[in-house]
Amino acid sequence: MRESSRYEINQFSGRNRRLLYEWQLLDERLEDRHDITCNVIRKNAAGLPTAYLIRYQIKSICGVTNIEHFGELGAENMPIFATGYKMRIDLPDCYPSVDAPPIFRFLVYDEQGEPIPHPWHPNIRYFGDFAGRVCINMVDTYTDLAWGVERVAQYLRYDIYHAISEPPYPEDLKVASWVIRQGEPNEWIFFDQIKEYIES
Repeated sequence: MRESSRYEINQFSGRNRRLLYEWQLLDERLEDRHDITCNVIRKNAAGLPTAYLIRYQIKSICGVTNIEHFGELGAENMPIFATGYKMRIDLPDCYPSVDAPPIFRFLVYDEQGEPIPHPWHPNIRYFGDFAGRVCINMVDTYTDLAWGVERVAQYLRYDIYHAISEPPYPEDLKVASWVIRQGEPNEWIFFDQIKEYIES
């Protein structure tokens, strides 16, 4: 029995009602999936989740070769792949108000502070202080956490990406440049066409 099913929606109102709705929907949508799992990592006083850890067992690009020469003329940067990624979702105190969207961010370090694979995708920040941040909260399309978790799975498979420097703009311009200059021309972002790749 799922923990979220122990609660009834009519027990709650306002924010707590929305938190329970999101929790139950996540549990329902991910119940039969083997490539995505979800764990609650923080709860509020009412026992409802305010943070989740999402694990993706999906093969995706986690970096490129020859990165010390990344962006240099003539440098070839082939994709490096991994299959396990961890993403944290934090719900701000004012969630679900319009100005307090959920925060989706891939972990880039383990508990000991060692770097771990995180996605190389134009809509996920790879470089810098905000590495791991996911660009997902588009007002026109955002509906619920389960939708966001499934959309990120599409990112990891490169079923969806935005690499052109125009609205809504890529999250990581360096990765977006790689997608346009190397990933697309070499068909590296179409995984079923890759014969050889580096396993991280």
